[in-house]
Amino acid sequence: MRYHVFTTDYDGTLAVNDRVSAESVRSLIRLKATGRKLVLVTGRELDELKNVFPEHRLFDRIVAENGALIYRPATLEIKLLGQLPPVDFIDSLRSKNVPVSVGRVIVATHEPYHATVLETIKEKGLEYQVIFNKGAVMILPPGINKATGLHEALREMSTCAHNTIAIGDAENDNAMLQFAECAVAVNNALSQVKEAADWITEPSYGEGVQQLIAALINDDLCNLDIKMTRHYLKIGEEMDGSPFLISPYDNRILLAGTSGFGKSTLAAALLEKLIVKQYQFCVIDPEGDYLDFPDVVTVGNSVQPPVITEVLRLLHQAEENVVVCILAIPFNDRPAFFAKLMNEIFILRAHTGHPHFLVLDEAHHLIPKENCSTFYNFPEDLNNFMAITTRPSLLNIDFLKRMNLAMTMGELPDKTMHSFTMLVGEEADIPKGLVFQKGDVLVWQKQKGSPRLVRSDMPGQLMMRHKRKYAAGDMGNNSFYFKGPSCKLNLKANNLLIFIQMAAGVDDETWLYHLHRHDYSKWFRNSVKNELLAERTERIENREQGADCSRQAIFKLILEDYTAAA
Repeated sequence: MRYHVFTTDYDGTLAVNDRVSAESVRSLIRLKATGRKLVLVTGRELDELKNVFPEHRLFDRIVAENGALIYRPATLEIKLLGQLPPVDFIDSLRSKNVPVSVGRVIVATHEPYHATVLETIKEKGLEYQVIFNKGAVMILPPGINKATGLHEALREMSTCAHNTIAIGDAENDNAMLQFAECAVAVNNALSQVKEAADWITEPSYGEGVQQLIAALINDDLCNLDIKMTRHYLKIGEEMDGSPFLISPYDNRILLAGTSGFGKSTLAAALLEKLIVKQYQFCVIDPEGDYLDFPDVVTVGNSVQPPVITEVLRLLHQAEENVVVCILAIPFNDRPAFFAKLMNEIFILRAHTGHPHFLVLDEAHHLIPKENCSTFYNFPEDLNNFMAITTRPSLLNIDFLKRMNLAMTMGELPDKTMHSFTMLVGEEADIPKGLVFQKGDVLVWQKQKGSPRLVRSDMPGQLMMRHKRKYAAGDMGNNSFYFKGPSCKLNLKANNLLIFIQMAAGVDDETWLYHLHRHDYSKWFRNSVKNELLAERTERIENREQGADCSRQAIFKLILEDYTAAA
């Protein structure tokens, strides 16, 4: 389920002339029975709303006074998100014959008194804002509106805007509608509200709300996704230069291919897009490749296994992105740990809608072909994930059949794609004579024709910091040590640039000792996590050549890839 929270305005949306129809109330009851949360967001003062709308207890939260107050009907608790303006400001308005209504935070009047209100705010040197709503004039502290109030209400319920649909009609609803994942306008809404909406109901007022609720219950508005491209994630570019976009929802992605040809880069670019758009993700990291990924919280490391309760505590907060490192878990125990963790994450998702995306790196460690599907007990609606592996045939076949998007990279991406489509029984007419470059991806989408070539995006500034660590940072325990044949040396190179400096200074015997042992390619593969650099270095190690030639050849490989990052 994508939309776990239903948010509605009151006047002009749910209500007509102060009142909510009996059929609208019944619709709300039906919606609540699906397990969704209901939030009412209104410019009205709370006591006034409760008097005109006795069924307000249906809602899990009421955001009143245009975002300045949160009310919890179940416990009668009230939370203020601002302070009332000074008494002398209110007295000054009244002395100027401005009719005002004073709430707990809001001060309200109506047109044409807005000019007097603005004049008085200026006289008193206040930073208060004036918000208009179909003739109503609301005075509020700076930064408070329906969106900020809704954000706080969602935070209290451990969910977020990406799992929220909102419906409204007037100027003061704009912030709320722009904040929510899906914005809906009733047919009687102002033209500017309709222009910004993802969908406009056919009926007006409460009947429009009823139509939205019926559609939400029917299919979670899945058919509306194609209109919501503002949320789509750019993964790369088609060969004609147009962007290759995927929806943030209902994608089950396989990323497969040989190491060193860009799988990690593509995955990093995707994670970066998720960070920018504030979708929560969880990475399952079997090899410690994401321990230093920026803007995430890591649970577990090379010596300490992750604790599931800690993972869940972090994921409960929708703003936290989490990397679960299972490097310390024995290989044979990883599928069982993964199954247990996923079961808990699916329960969290069912209640809150997040984490929004799962990345299963080295997925063959987690869901190997040898394990039967009942071992995992995946839900039927398992979606929003990317499984990364070297070969599709290494994965559980039933899991593989769930994929609706496959991307292959590496030395023979067309053969990898053919292997996938044969395994899952899909027809795929792979074009002949494709010329692949590093970073190119062969993409297959279910029910969207033949596979096609896409040039994947590179990560931006976030991942440049990640790469910079290997170039010029401190790699700590993953540093390279020049020891020589008799272990007389113990020279630590804690990054690639220092490696070059030290390698240039050590004697030929020491350099060749490590070269013949393939220590350089092993370090690049296991510590620097650069398979392509490791493979190219391995070719140099396998060729019998002198110390100077091999040094310069390996130095050139490093500098080509990492000078910019330093």
